Amino acid sequence: MEHRWNSVKQYWASYKTVFYTCLLMAILAFFGRALYENWQAIATIQITLSAWACLAIATGITLFAFIWTGWVWGWILEDLGHPVNNIWATQIYLTTNIAKYLPSNLVHLYGRTLAATQIGVPIPAASLSIILDTLLMIASGLILGLLSVPGKGGWSAGVGLLVVLGVMHPLVLRFLVRQLLHLAAAFSKIKQHRASPFPLKHYPWRPLLGEIGILIMRGLGFVLTVQALTPVEIEAIPQLISIFSIGWLLGFITPGIPGGLGVFELTVSRLLTSPAVLTEAQTFSYGMALGSVALYRLMNTIAEAIGASLAWLDTKQSSAATTPLLRSTSNKRDL
Repeated sequence: MEHRWNSVKQYWASYKTVFYTCLLMAILAFFGRALYENWQAIATIQITLSAWACLAIATGITLFAFIWTGWVWGWILEDLGHPVNNIWATQIYLTTNIAKYLPSNLVHLYGRTLAATQIGVPIPAASLSIILDTLLMIASGLILGLLSVPGKGGWSAGVGLLVVLGVMHPLVLRFLVRQLLHLAAAFSKIKQHRASPFPLKHYPWRPLLGEIGILIMRGLGFVLTVQALTPVEIEAIPQLISIFSIGWLLGFITPGIPGGLGVFELTVSRLLTSPAVLTEAQTFSYGMALGSVALYRLMNTIAEAIGASLAWLDTKQSSAATTPLLRSTSNKRDL
């Protein structure tokens, strides 16, 4: 059995790059075909002065959401017994987040882990903070995605919400994290040490609510991007945020796709043009939907680039104010 598992790992190591490349090319080809078939409708879209104002506000809200994401990561480290300077955590997140567009979609996670270990956070705690952050982001996407469930599926949505909240319980998280660490060790050939105690002692309400707030802000950025192209009814805003959350979640969990490129666009454009997803009075043409998601991708990337640049400049110019030291070392605990 062990020999077979080693063969599978060797096979995956040899062909994973080919798999990721083919998957990305297939998604981009799918999206490119949709753009080609609807380019005439997209070409008719006009951006007015008020639309530029909406895009500027959307960029600011999205940038603030990225800043808030780094702050929430600092909360997670604090809950794990390693409180850090939240300004430092925000700087590290902003400067490493842009690396998610590199192949494998994992480089930015490694960068945050490495940065945490360089200021004295133990490797297990730093890795665990990234895993918890990822799980909380997935849970937030699921929670907001349930808003788009039609009225007749309310019971199913309620059960799904309870399941998501239950998964966030420390006892369940302890089991999931240990399984993920075992799986990571198996693939990286790291020898497993004795089980470390799980430091999260209470329900992670604060980081979970923080992650939900992040997705809501990013969803509002998407709503304003749509508003720049076509008027949006007030009652459609929750559904648009939910549709955004579903597209973001699928792009986030798809392995090997840099930044969820193509997955988010295809998912959101399909949902926007599906009947009875938004309000009965408002529907989107496929050209308008594609234009909205393409414009949002551009705005989102600009916000990420601005955030990374500002964080880099702040690190260089005010290192004394953002010295990345643990706020308290007296209660620092190893995992």
